[in-house]
Amino acid sequence: MEQTAPTLESLQQMIAMSDTINMEIFYWFCTALMVIIHVGFLAYEMGASRLKNALASGVKNILAFSFMVPTFFFFGWWIYLSMYNGFVPDFEAGAAGLPWSESMGPNLSDNASGIFWGAFVLFAATTASIFSGAVIERIRMSSFLVLAIILGSVVWILAASWGWHPTGWLTQKWGFHDFGAAGCVHMVAGFFALGVVMNLGARIGRFGKNGEVYEIAGHSAPMSTIGLMMIVVGFFGFLGGCIIYMPGAQWTSIFGNETTLSAISFNTLMAMAGGIIGSYIMTRQPFWMMSGALAGIISAAPGLDLYYPPLAFLIAIIGGAIAPMADKFMTRKFKIDDPVGAFAVHGVSGVVGLLMLGIFSGYPNVLEGAPNVSFMGQFMSAIVMALVGFIPGYALSFVLAKAGVLRVPPKAEEAGLDIVEVPLTAYPESVPAQGADIKPVMKEA
Repeated sequence: MEQTAPTLESLQQMIAMSDTINMEIFYWFCTALMVIIHVGFLAYEMGASRLKNALASGVKNILAFSFMVPTFFFFGWWIYLSMYNGFVPDFEAGAAGLPWSESMGPNLSDNASGIFWGAFVLFAATTASIFSGAVIERIRMSSFLVLAIILGSVVWILAASWGWHPTGWLTQKWGFHDFGAAGCVHMVAGFFALGVVMNLGARIGRFGKNGEVYEIAGHSAPMSTIGLMMIVVGFFGFLGGCIIYMPGAQWTSIFGNETTLSAISFNTLMAMAGGIIGSYIMTRQPFWMMSGALAGIISAAPGLDLYYPPLAFLIAIIGGAIAPMADKFMTRKFKIDDPVGAFAVHGVSGVVGLLMLGIFSGYPNVLEGAPNVSFMGQFMSAIVMALVGFIPGYALSFVLAKAGVLRVPPKAEEAGLDIVEVPLTAYPESVPAQGADIKPVMKEA
């Protein structure tokens, strides 16, 4: 049988379909890498908990992830698509995000919606996991899940629609630029956590009657350190999900400017190293060194698509040094009990990141009508991100606290949440953990 040569039109269709499949594959594996972030958070928070709370901290992370997926399907994605201009939704733009839309299920003519939705679900789950670490060892599971859903499927995605959407009002009016989501993910989650912790209160024994600060050590610093390293691995998927695959053309950021994976690689690795060095200089603790790696990447995140690598390295050193100092200040001055330093690492570093890009400003904005990146634009946008995170976190947790359902009873806290929440013992062949009275060691004054 004689074979006919493919036509130019059929070759073009094959190339276009190949490009589409490659786009799907890229985001598929970015999403898989982002799941590693949650493996890291799981290990990180379990290690930072005492033996009697280890499994409860892990279960909290597992459930937050599980609840995030369906809630983001039913209303989170719609918020992103429709709320880019403020609080008044664009129903036409949001129609593609309605649960019954043709885009929200198997559709051979749409290879993009599901894969982008999947990446954004993992961003949402990351916000919940950031918040999760700040409230370990004393929050009720039910209240935690309510707060996590509001943060992950409502609050952060509203901020993302404003500042991480191609036509978001923060970018269109103020020239906001935040390639790696230091604002809409990390700042929002960090400030939300701060608002909740203010109403939740400190763990029993954390502070003395006269203002003394006591250290409550987690049961496994190695587990926490390894977990943090896994989060760093997952960051490469996270940051890959922040770049737009353009078939037949150069990569772009969500803000439309061209960039490359090569640029992101240079700056991410330099920022990771800088953050570790900055935290090492300040603390010499492995826990804070790896937390510093996160702080360094977050501090450089807004400009990872723009910076010269030594500048990313310098900014990350600053961010890595500031994070442990900020955590110490919040603990001693305001008696904030944040066991994993979530506010300092994510909230404060997010502020540093947005402001640093404002200081090293002047980058042109390629979106039509949008002003160039500037310090005032980044500064005002940082205020918006802080308020979008803090106000809902504080208000909702205040209501839950007044209703008496935010925190577990003192007896349950002292006995350990594994007894209350989990019908399983973390280390059955180890020393007794449940109900153990572990004496804290006083910090150096």
